[in-house]
Amino acid sequence: MSKESLVSIIMPLYNCETFVEDAIQSILEQTYQNWELIIVDDMSTDNSYSVVEEYIRGEVRIKLHKMAENSGVAAARNYAIELAEGTFIAFLDSDDLWLPTKLVKQIEAMEMENILLSYGSYILIDENGYRRGIFKAKNKVSYEDMLKTSEIGTLTMIYNADELGKYYFLEVGHEDYVMKLQVLKNVEFAKGISEPLAKYRVLNNSLSSNKFIAARWQWKIYREIENLSFLKSIYYFTIYTYSGLKKYI
Repeated sequence: MSKESLVSIIMPLYNCETFVEDAIQSILEQTYQNWELIIVDDMSTDNSYSVVEEYIRGEVRIKLHKMAENSGVAAARNYAIELAEGTFIAFLDSDDLWLPTKLVKQIEAMEMENILLSYGSYILIDENGYRRGIFKAKNKVSYEDMLKTSEIGTLTMIYNADELGKYYFLEVGHEDYVMKLQVLKNVEFAKGISEPLAKYRVLNNSLSSNKFIAARWQWKIYREIENLSFLKSIYYFTIYTYSGLKKYI
């Protein structure tokens, strides 16, 4: 690449003072340099905001904002997306990590192959940073593929906002999954990178770890958001459930 395109990185923040410095540091260590990090604090009740404020002092590429009231992760991400100025939009939650060559490998692949949506494999770690497994990305994913199983990790996802426009998060369970479906409706497929690009932290208190809640969210997405018929919903829900049991190795 002759000149690096600007990448806008979206980071919601809520009560994550333990991990957020490591998340930011993983962005600072990127070999790709032309990025802006937009952090939106959703009225944390711990010291997250002040920790970040001190840590990023003097780094002009990082912008820290605070919501007027606690509004949830979707609203915090949407606020950051509104402010984003990059050709590409990427996502990293405040408890996850990127590997140093994450951006350069994805952006180079997207620009060389004219790919509008990309993602990659990622390593699963526990709260202490110990490896628990790996999620291996498929070579490509279509809208129909995504209905069957969530193949794209939000922390590895990048889309071309100049070409596709900006996509926002609905106030629903699995809001990131719904957003990916919306993008995939407008591209033939998303391109996957088999090499691990990031580390996803599996937290014991994660709401989405409750399988019964997640199942209700998934069914609602099929029926009320994607407006699939009852039979199609049963079909995709059955495949989605089965795929979830064998996804991680």
